[in-house]
Amino acid sequence: MNTPVDMSTKSTAARLAAAQVKAEALTEALPWIKTFAGATIVIKYGGNAMVSPELQQSFADDIAFLRFAGIRPVVVHGGGPQISAMLKRLGIESEFKAGQRVTTEEAAEVIRMVLSGQVNRDIVSRINQNGDAAIGLSGEDADLLLANKATAEVDGETIDLGRVGEIAQVNTTVLTELLDAGRVPVICSIASEIGGEAGKPLNINADLAASAVAKALKAHKLIMLTDVPGLYANWPDTSSLISRIDPDKLRELLPSLDSGMIPKMTAALEAIEHGVKQAHIIDGRMAHSLLLEVFTSEGIGTMVEDTIVEPAPLGDGHQTNPAEAAPTDGLNASNDSNGGRS
Repeated sequence: MNTPVDMSTKSTAARLAAAQVKAEALTEALPWIKTFAGATIVIKYGGNAMVSPELQQSFADDIAFLRFAGIRPVVVHGGGPQISAMLKRLGIESEFKAGQRVTTEEAAEVIRMVLSGQVNRDIVSRINQNGDAAIGLSGEDADLLLANKATAEVDGETIDLGRVGEIAQVNTTVLTELLDAGRVPVICSIASEIGGEAGKPLNINADLAASAVAKALKAHKLIMLTDVPGLYANWPDTSSLISRIDPDKLRELLPSLDSGMIPKMTAALEAIEHGVKQAHIIDGRMAHSLLLEVFTSEGIGTMVEDTIVEPAPLGDGHQTNPAEAAPTDGLNASNDSNGGRS
């Protein structure tokens, strides 16, 4: 006769094992939380991570986690899938050149409506499920993003992209006031044109918009969520994923990249060249990819940085808090972290 299994004991053991795993994960995150306390991190949100309701909420939860961990997150978003769907629904053709959407005046009005009126509202609402910190902004608000019309070069030929802009100025005063008040700015990537007409916005590539914001804020990190695991040295060889790359090597690779990756890697390179410590390309299709990149030693994507740095040590006694010793954006050269690449 078989002895009955004590299910309550087994259940308790399983629960304790699961709790231990969670405790170990929190312990691994602690050095990174300590390092980034008070740091400004700009996150570009876009791609298919914006389509799945589950991924939308996991991203919003990640942003709330960053804030409660003492980090100052700034979200800059596009809305490619939503824009394409609306343009198709309205019968407006959409074309891409050099990785950017060619934008007619008619399309620019639709893009503004979708980004500011739909996508931005959804992101803010989801983040605020965990508090009331998120504030939705358009690049047109308070002249937050001012831009000039942009062109692109394809095979040596200059291409007119229509109502597409290149950011020339970021109103950091507004962003700093919000961050100092504990808010999470959520910015959609449209801008006012310098010297342009009222009511005629410029469409800004969200990767480049996020880079401009990160540069202006002198952020510690720029993190871009995309639809691929990262940068590949030899695409489509999936075993050639690059975990870390320095700016010089990235500069060499840039001309050979797929057109869709060029704006992202250009944004990363420009951010590093203008003082942002680290730029990351991660797969937004993976739930909680943002937390995995920032708070784990392995990381999951591609990181661009000049030097290899280490997380803040634990148990180092009564030391000055890195965020208190650093400027208001949380930067401290002696406490830099590579955030997932130790």
